[in-house]
Amino acid sequence: MDVVISGASVAGPVTAYWLRRAGHAVTVVERSPQLRRAGGHAVDLFTPAMGVIERMGLRDAVRDRATGTERMIVRREGSSREVTIDLTRLMGALSDRHVEIMRDDLGEILHDATRHDVEYVFDDRITAIADDGVVTFARSPARRFDAVIGADGLHSGVRRLVFGPEDGYSRWLGGYIAVATIPVGRREPGVMTTVLGADRMVGVYGARHTTDARAFFLFRPPAELAVDHHDVERQKQLLREAFGDLADPVPGLLDEVDRSPAFYFDAITQLVLDTWSRGRVALVGDAGYCPGPAVGGSTSLAVVGAHTLAGELAEADGDTAVAYPAYEAAMADYVHQSRAFATTMARRLVPGSRVGVWALTTGTALVARLPRAVGRRLVALGGDLGLHESVEVRRYPALGDR
Repeated sequence: MDVVISGASVAGPVTAYWLRRAGHAVTVVERSPQLRRAGGHAVDLFTPAMGVIERMGLRDAVRDRATGTERMIVRREGSSREVTIDLTRLMGALSDRHVEIMRDDLGEILHDATRHDVEYVFDDRITAIADDGVVTFARSPARRFDAVIGADGLHSGVRRLVFGPEDGYSRWLGGYIAVATIPVGRREPGVMTTVLGADRMVGVYGARHTTDARAFFLFRPPAELAVDHHDVERQKQLLREAFGDLADPVPGLLDEVDRSPAFYFDAITQLVLDTWSRGRVALVGDAGYCPGPAVGGSTSLAVVGAHTLAGELAEADGDTAVAYPAYEAAMADYVHQSRAFATTMARRLVPGSRVGVWALTTGTALVARLPRAVGRRLVALGGDLGLHESVEVRRYPALGDR
């Protein structure tokens, strides 16, 4: 079977790895001129995703590139008092094998694991997909493939070609996120510092092995904003409007954003599609079922989804009519639970009142101070907080996945 995958970030290379392992020919096309090293934000790999990573033989590589963020210092807006949260203990209450890693680092690890036996085509994109499998590219000659997989993120080009405009199945969860690469300066390694107020949060963190840091901004305006996700100048203006009245260190961070070589801004949007396949085309990861950037564990969901899609294709010997429905059935519960989790977290992460801000910081600090067993019980009482730990990843004999 000849397969083309659009997107070389996370879901694309994971799908490619397992399909090659099953003996299929795989081409990955990426619109960026080279492997993305555009800064990127930190992402979370929870137990089910780490299980897939371990089966790929990449556990040590991923752990070696973990951010190493151990503490978070929170200052509530309008207060000089700081609350320190032990992130190691907090995440220990949520997950047995959690790893936080920069998205670009994860992408590099996955590319290195696949580049020798997967064809990568950079600086290109899919522009048309015919019913007979002929795929047209912006730069390369047209080719025929047995399966076409869209792994090209929240604003997927493959999804737009096959399923139509994004606004037909996207749902705004009430917030926006921005991340900018900035100089490390004198910031303490392993520490995230944040200012938290009603409907907004701003902070700085880094990774122990990098020479730069990340400034991040989360905010909840009263209504959805009219801004294109390519209009960087307008996005930076919106950040100043949302955070410009805050005291130090925020004005300096906003100045760093203006000078940043890598800047990301997007609405916290959830995709709600009833199906992630049509004909010989399937969607995986954020392209098909993004629960919401920064709030739904989308990277873990993408890793598990990529492994599941490859496994069902291998078990069906490339028959997409059999594999795709099986893939959707296998992922349905995880996707639906992730959507519900993200909807809740979008409200919890940035509270809408001063009382909510106090409750969030105080409650989080308390859980982080408790013995792990007690923290686990409290998390279990929270129901959806233990979502990712409840997911079991199937093993597929056709992948040699034992």
